[in-house]
Amino acid sequence: MSRDFALVHTRQELRRALGRAPGRTAVVMTMGALHDGHATLVRTAREQVGRDGFVVVTVFVNPLQFGAGEDLDRYPRTLEADLTTARRAGADAVFAPSVDEVYPGGEPQVRISAGPMGERLEGASRPGHFDGMLTVVAKLLHLTGPDLAFFGQKDAQQLALIRRMARDLNFPAEIVGVPTVREPDGLALSSRNRYLSPPERRTALALSAALFAARDRLAAQQALRARARTLPASESRAEALSKLGEARAAADAHAVARAAARPGPGGADAVRAAARAVLDEAANARPPLVLDYLALVDPADFTEVPDDHTGEAVLAVAAKVGTTRLIDNLPLTFGAPA
Repeated sequence: MSRDFALVHTRQELRRALGRAPGRTAVVMTMGALHDGHATLVRTAREQVGRDGFVVVTVFVNPLQFGAGEDLDRYPRTLEADLTTARRAGADAVFAPSVDEVYPGGEPQVRISAGPMGERLEGASRPGHFDGMLTVVAKLLHLTGPDLAFFGQKDAQQLALIRRMARDLNFPAEIVGVPTVREPDGLALSSRNRYLSPPERRTALALSAALFAARDRLAAQQALRARARTLPASESRAEALSKLGEARAAADAHAVARAAARPGPGGADAVRAAARAVLDEAANARPPLVLDYLALVDPADFTEVPDDHTGEAVLAVAAKVGTTRLIDNLPLTFGAPA
C-alpha cells in the first residue's frame, strides 16, 4: 500500500485525511465485499475529480438497513481485500468506522424517513430498509463533506431516494449514478453472488435475461412503428401476400399494418409480458427462481407506468434463488426513435 493511501476508522482521522485534499472530494459508499462494480464507481470518481481531487471509500455494514431474518451477521466482511481493491481503483482513503463510531450511544432516535417512495417495491419487501439506508447516507455525507457522491444504478430505487433526499433536504453534494456492471454472462455484480451455488447461479441468470428480453421487445416495437411511418402498408397487402403463399412476408405486413393503425407509443404491457415469460420459465428450473416482484416504474417516484407511457422508465426485478435474494433493473425509454 502506497504512503499516500490511508485507512481511517474515526471521524477525527477522517477529517485529517480530508484535510490533505487540494481539489474536489468524492465519496463512494459501500458495505464492503468490494467487487468490480465498486471499483468502477471508484474509477469514475477518480476521473471526475482529477489528480488533485480526493476520493474516499466508506466501508460500513449498516445495521439499520437490515430487517429481521436478513443477512447482517452473514454479510461478508473482507476489509483487507477491500483496501487493495479501493487503492488499485484510485481511492485516496478508506473510512471503515465501527458501529459505535457511526452511532455513538446506540441506534439513533432521529432518522430519515424515505416517504411514500420508500414503501414501494424494495420498501414493501423490506420494511424500514430505506429509512436505515438514508439515515446512514445522510450521516456519511455530513462526515465526508463531498462535492460528489457516486452510487450504482443497480440499486435504482436507492439511487432515486438518495437523489430525492439530497434535493429535499438541500445536501450540497452532487449525486452521480454509475451504470450497472455485469458479468460476461449478464449477471449483475453483487456481493451476494458469492452465496450462489453453480446451479443457483444458472437460475439467477433469468433476472438479467428477463430484462434483456423486455429491452429487445421494446426495440422491436419501436422499429416496427418506425417502419409503419415510412412504408405503405395495409391489411389488403398482407392478405394478398398470404394468398401468394408468402406466409412470413404476410405476417410482417400484418404487423406493420397494425402498427400503422396504432401510431401512439404504448407497449409497456408487452414489455412487462416479455420479461415475465422468462421469469415464469425460471420458476420451473431446478433450483427454482422465486419471484418477489417485477415492476415497470416511473424513475421519479417508482409507481407503475401505464401501457401508453412515454419517456423514461425502469424495469425492476427482485427474486430469491435458494436463500439468496437478488435485485436487478434496466432503464428503458418509451417513444424513442428506433
